[in-house]
Amino acid sequence: MPREGVPMRIGLIGTGRIGTFHSAALVGHAGVDSLVVADVDAARAADLAARVGAEAAPSVDALFAGTEGGSAAGTAASGVDALVITAATSAHAELIGRAARAGLPVFCEKPIALDLPGTLAALAEVEAAGTVLQLGFQRRFDAGYTAAREAVRAGRLGRLHTVRAMTSDPAPPPAAYLPLSGGLYRDCLVHDFDILRWVTGREVVEVYATGSDAGPAMFREAGDVDTAAVLLTLDDGTLATATATRCNGAGYDVRMELAGEADQVAVGLHDRTPLTSAEPDGPPAPDKPWPGFLERFAPAYEAELAAFVEVVRGERANPCDGREALHALRIAEACERSRAERRPVPLAEIDGG
Repeated sequence: MPREGVPMRIGLIGTGRIGTFHSAALVGHAGVDSLVVADVDAARAADLAARVGAEAAPSVDALFAGTEGGSAAGTAASGVDALVITAATSAHAELIGRAARAGLPVFCEKPIALDLPGTLAALAEVEAAGTVLQLGFQRRFDAGYTAAREAVRAGRLGRLHTVRAMTSDPAPPPAAYLPLSGGLYRDCLVHDFDILRWVTGREVVEVYATGSDAGPAMFREAGDVDTAAVLLTLDDGTLATATATRCNGAGYDVRMELAGEADQVAVGLHDRTPLTSAEPDGPPAPDKPWPGFLERFAPAYEAELAAFVEVVRGERANPCDGREALHALRIAEACERSRAERRPVPLAEIDGG
């Protein structure tokens, strides 16, 4: 692990949209001396490296070469000090395990895996190796959510009684993505479940979930839903709702409202929120609504990677470890069971490892 204040060499696996964004942020970070990118598509990795000023490894295996099979930890042929995983979801757990065995600290986009057994197995490898795993729940680094958390924790809202969270995508993903996504609760609402815990400091004890597949046929064909709603009960009696849809033509809309006995606050309410007031004297529709998550959360994505660099250099504690991801996944699993069985599901029913 690099000494405090010493620039490091980072490897990144996965050169798609989010990998491209993270690559540019890492190359521009003062604490990163160099970046090595790899992908199952070597040509795509080489192209990204050329565009952002990074190096390209000829393969994912080459990035790990020298770290496995009994070799000394952290002595990869590529010489990386830490790893950022932005590969396909199906590869996350295996790559986390390989990194743990190599002694490499890891930042991984959510999820660890699409099921509890895979998640628990990867966490067991990390914990056995004693390495760092930081999960990419970028909303924890957004200025609005941070301010809301501070307001709740300082008691400025009084007793919190109601929380409303929502995530609305402007258009559905490609049909081929749906069977690989884990479904709307695990892929999309899992962000709301994580940020609900983080902002309130409370645990979810029960969920009641439903969903609709009345939109495009590809959701029915994938056994998924295009719109979902969840009622969540927190351990102090606070009630929360979380809704999501893949079909919000007005734009990308992510918000949270927190109401207490003394005051209430809203996250995500600004001049780019894709919301039009029906009141005659209300604010007009935004000129430039958010088109997607990268634009909406760009500063938060940069901040979480900056935090990872600080974690690897021993300058701060891990702000979102693998167990945090497990908590959010358990809520999503409870939602899937609730939707399928049409009943409230206590979180105690869901295995926590």
